[in-house]
Amino acid sequence: MEAATGVEPVNNGFADHCLSHLATPPVIPAETVVYTIDRVFDKRKLLMGSFMDELAGSNKEVLAEFEKLLGYRFTDLRLLQKALIHSSYAFEQAQAGQDNQVFEFIGDAVLDLVIGHLLCSRYPEMKEGELTRFRASLVNESHLADMARKLDMGRFLFLGKGEDGSNGRNKSSILSCAFEATIGAVFEDSDYPTAASLVQALFEESIEDKKESLLMADAKSRLQEVLQEKYNEAPCYRLDSEEGPSHRKQFSISVVFREQVLGTGSASSKKEAEQRAAAAALKSTDSEV
Repeated sequence: MEAATGVEPVNNGFADHCLSHLATPPVIPAETVVYTIDRVFDKRKLLMGSFMDELAGSNKEVLAEFEKLLGYRFTDLRLLQKALIHSSYAFEQAQAGQDNQVFEFIGDAVLDLVIGHLLCSRYPEMKEGELTRFRASLVNESHLADMARKLDMGRFLFLGKGEDGSNGRNKSSILSCAFEATIGAVFEDSDYPTAASLVQALFEESIEDKKESLLMADAKSRLQEVLQEKYNEAPCYRLDSEEGPSHRKQFSISVVFREQVLGTGSASSKKEAEQRAAAAALKSTDSEV
């Protein structure tokens, strides 16, 4: 008997063909990929848009109350709604990016421009350094937070539970950002002249108050600049009197230039008395020196 010669090898051509198709992913046309991505983003925008629509719609009365305090009525109430949403609230609602941070950025720029232009127009005699300090005193975090408190803005903010539970409605950082965001929202809702008019109305009282305190705080350096520019000389300060008990001293100081008294000031500290004397001197420098 013949020995078995074994099984003939199977032709693997068909199997290789099948495997090659399994290993190679199907080719999807580029147009289909772009279309699919666009659909995803359109759906995301729709969801975000519906979030703001629903929120603004359910808070119409509350937002209308804030509009009255602000002195501006929005054409698109969703913009005001967004300006009042803190990032902590958006995060908790799984709506990342649907907060007031972009409006805050816009509002910051609007405030800088409007306040800067307003000060330049109203006080043409001020130098660049003085104008810069003046504007900074009006748009810093502390003052903007005070402006927000005057509008009772904390009551209208949308905060996450953590921020709300840690006195977030009274935090200067949150209030100042919300104030900037509100100005940014007004600008987006209207135009620059409208936003500028609102800013001027809101800041009118503060500008006058800040001017007096700023001039008083910086009076010595301003007086020295004026005199050195005109005469290349600096004034000196003379203690005229010191009265009262040690815990309630009252100092009277005069600022003297070329043996002439330009101004006198009294205060509970020598430093403040000198500033008051310098401030009085600035009012009379042009006519007396």
